[in-house]
Amino acid sequence: MQDNIASFIKKLQLPQGFIPLTKLTHEDIEARPLNRQDLADDLEAVNSSLEIIRQTRGGSWPEEELNSEFNLLDLAWHEREFRDHDSFAYVVYDTSGQYVGCFYLYPMGERTELNNDLLQYEVDASWWVTASAYEKGYYDKLYVGLKEWLVSSFPFKEVYYSNKEIPS
Repeated sequence: MQDNIASFIKKLQLPQGFIPLTKLTHEDIEARPLNRQDLADDLEAVNSSLEIIRQTRGGSWPEEELNSEFNLLDLAWHEREFRDHDSFAYVVYDTSGQYVGCFYLYPMGERTELNNDLLQYEVDASWWVTASAYEKGYYDKLYVGLKEWLVSSFPFKEVYYSNKEIPS
């Protein structure tokens, strides 16, 4: 049966009563749950950074420029998943209020096809930053922050980082 697991998704295993933090900080970046109020900033950030997102994060998103109607539905979906603890999406700003990017914590098998080598992992972590944030080193900085937050603020011990470009 384990040879035919590609279509399965491992639900996130969270302790009873787990409450995810609504503010995470690392150096000069701050993360909070992604929501519909981020629509304008998120839409501009994604559409101005399509190539860098594809280069670093990989996967099938975004296939093309987003429109506000699609992005509004996507942000509402992320809100619902966060509320129900099905996955966690955070938006990241620097301390001056500049949009940096996002990070996501998905169940294994949702973003990355599940296989026998990935069964040991509890969560699939991915992130992206805008093209200008990438040039300023925020891609690596967000990765370091994400690793710190996963240890200090989430119950996951085995994390799979699914980005195409993983900083050393």
